[in-house]
Amino acid sequence: MRGDIAALVTAPLHKEALSAAGVDFPGHTELLQAEAAAHQGVPLADMPVRMMLASDELRTVLVSIHVSLRDAIDAVTRDNVLQTLRITHAALLRSLGRAPRMAVAGLNPHGGEGGLFGREEIEHIVPAVADARALGMDVHGPFAPDTVFMRARHTPQRAGEFDVVLAMYHDQGLIPVKYLGVDKGVNVTLGLPLVRTSPDHGTAFDIAGQGVADAASLVEAVRVARQLAQ
Repeated sequence: MRGDIAALVTAPLHKEALSAAGVDFPGHTELLQAEAAAHQGVPLADMPVRMMLASDELRTVLVSIHVSLRDAIDAVTRDNVLQTLRITHAALLRSLGRAPRMAVAGLNPHGGEGGLFGREEIEHIVPAVADARALGMDVHGPFAPDTVFMRARHTPQRAGEFDVVLAMYHDQGLIPVKYLGVDKGVNVTLGLPLVRTSPDHGTAFDIAGQGVADAASLVEAVRVARQLAQ
């Protein structure tokens, strides 16, 4: 925060161990948010952050992070979705040098099928998308979550339709990125007044000390941090 270093790359953190040690944060993201807010002397609510998982093929940003699935559903509100879109737009505008093309995933199967499988799309997500468009953002959806990530995926053979997908909860957004390659994925915290990245995997205690761990994601996290800090 003082500007002594250009970026922060954090190693994997075992969240259960963190809790057992009495640290009252579910993970690095929330801890760094609290530290940054305290350093700037602002309330925590005035420094909202979001988690982005990115690789060379796909970017996804999460509406909620480390909460139960039941709580994650409750977090799908018009205000939270709009706030996520605003944070994502601002962050990618800086890194891409242009307004990002943002797709929004629905919460329910088939995007709710007009309310047949849930009303979160109608009552919260669609209004948030309309709010974002009114603010001039290039945002589309909500789309069925089982197809939108494929539409956004960039490959050498085909450019994706979108620069980023807004996912409604943790696993909805992380599974497609990690499936495409854990070695390529990087976690980027959006909304902090500093650059922070990390690998997209956990501590892997089961192979610790064996000399078989793959450092590719950590190397990629350092590369992305350097790129973002320029």
